[in-house]
Amino acid sequence: MFRSLKLNRHHQTLKTLTRQFSSHPPPPQPPPLSAATSTSPHLRKYLGYSALLLGCAAATYYSFPLPENAKHKKAQLFRYAPLPDDLHTVVNWSGTHEVQTRVFLQPESLEQLEKIVDNANEKKQKIRPVGSGLSPNGIGLARGGMVNLALLDKVVEVDKEKKTVTVQAGIRVQQLVDAVKEYGITLQNFASIREQQIGGIVQVGAHGTGAKLPPIDEQVISMKLVTPGKGTIVISKDKDPELFYLARCGLGALGVVAEVTLQCVERQELVEHTFVSNLTEIKKKHKKLLNDNKHVKYLYIPYTDTVVVVTCNPVSKWWGANKFKPKYSVDEALQPVRDLYRESKEKYRAQPITSSMAEDEPKISDLSFTELRDQLIALDPLNKDHIKKINEAEAEFWKRSEGYRVGWSDEILGFDCGGQQWVSETCFPAGTLLKPSMQDINYIEDVLGLIEKEEIPAPAPVEQRWTACSKSVMSPASSESNDIFSWVGIIMYLPTTDARQRKRITEEFFHYRHLTQARFWDKYSSYEHWAKIEVPKDKDELAALQARLRERFPVDAFNKARAELDPNRILSNAMVEKMFPLDDNAST
Repeated sequence: MFRSLKLNRHHQTLKTLTRQFSSHPPPPQPPPLSAATSTSPHLRKYLGYSALLLGCAAATYYSFPLPENAKHKKAQLFRYAPLPDDLHTVVNWSGTHEVQTRVFLQPESLEQLEKIVDNANEKKQKIRPVGSGLSPNGIGLARGGMVNLALLDKVVEVDKEKKTVTVQAGIRVQQLVDAVKEYGITLQNFASIREQQIGGIVQVGAHGTGAKLPPIDEQVISMKLVTPGKGTIVISKDKDPELFYLARCGLGALGVVAEVTLQCVERQELVEHTFVSNLTEIKKKHKKLLNDNKHVKYLYIPYTDTVVVVTCNPVSKWWGANKFKPKYSVDEALQPVRDLYRESKEKYRAQPITSSMAEDEPKISDLSFTELRDQLIALDPLNKDHIKKINEAEAEFWKRSEGYRVGWSDEILGFDCGGQQWVSETCFPAGTLLKPSMQDINYIEDVLGLIEKEEIPAPAPVEQRWTACSKSVMSPASSESNDIFSWVGIIMYLPTTDARQRKRITEEFFHYRHLTQARFWDKYSSYEHWAKIEVPKDKDELAALQARLRERFPVDAFNKARAELDPNRILSNAMVEKMFPLDDNAST
């Protein structure tokens, strides 16, 4: 029997919830961006908010079986009145979007999923597909109801010779790569974190980095969709290619992705090189950096001239583990940030940090760089001068962190993105590898100039990555030519559970985002990542968004497929309906 989860968070502990609702034990060292509970360092960090955190994590565990050490916290979830036992709250990992629903289903087999879809279609009951809840915009959430495939997380088949793997769509990226290690294969590219479910990471057009490597949806060579209108169908580039290229990045609106067959590559060791540069040097070396490196990304530090460059390449006779020894130890690299932490604590608390402080005060030596940054930002998140000091300390941290490391691609190609956050990431063409347009660097110059001119309290980093194009027509990087695409993310962290402070940060972030949108998006033909796009409430702004999407994507073809495959719109939510208003006669 599939699971219809009921929320009773007043009488459950996190330990019980983990045992009952997690489909598999949490990984021993999960990445920091998921949303659930905290292990001991984080409990010490947020002990003052433990009751609130327990409630939030309970709600999240009922929704997504997420890693045990995620830093999920959401002040808005605190209720003075108890919720009904059959009402459960589903929250994304940043705590920026939530819904309450009485329908949250977790099938344990394809047959159960098919039954769920059939029953929901007959009753015209919403069952929006939702993955790990990692999307910053909550694109998978629906008040009417949701279906989550976390319990459909098995490897179905591995073809070592063809280097392909077929998996159930609820499997997480880390599970998948761990499962295929013994076959000597892995995924071609990775997003920043590994806790996404495969179905979700494909459907929103997620990506890694490398101008010669396409977004992750391009690794999909066939999919099994459970659709309300046509039942279970299998699509590929050979079987219904038009629908395949439309549905590969289908936002969960064309069917529930049940199985995915992925083209893998031979597992390789990579050497990662991290070094610090500046914008002047980047301009001179940009084409070479894109062409010479399999993976490359830039991390810009606002209010400084620092650009952190991270490249990754297969270990070979040309790319080996350089004998370069780090000039600084980890403690020495962290020293500028720790010094600023002590200084800022004294300034804002008017008392020095001593070992005899309250137990809830984290020890500086226990905090990672991203945790120190969160602590610092939380002191005064909207003070530009304070944020500038933090950025300067971060720039010095990266200068002291230059060096090399070697590891397997599934170990190297990740990034500690920090805690809860607002993110806006845009994608735009940047010429070709042979002839880069330099529009990607121009865009960054414009954004950094805007930050300084408008005195935006913008923390680091402004992150820039690249991919080749995708044949998936709904991908922001879709192209029929050899274009490369640049992906640029701006960010503001939410390092506090204080509702008023989170509201102020949110307002400042959307002001920041609006300025970049108004001044640069049309200029650079830039479109937001589907997992980060925010749908405006204003009617005129919504109409403008709809018009922009029509300019870039085959909206009519997408809506026609929706009408045929999901005639009662049970798989969509308000966000999808607003972006792609569906004419009831679209299928005729």
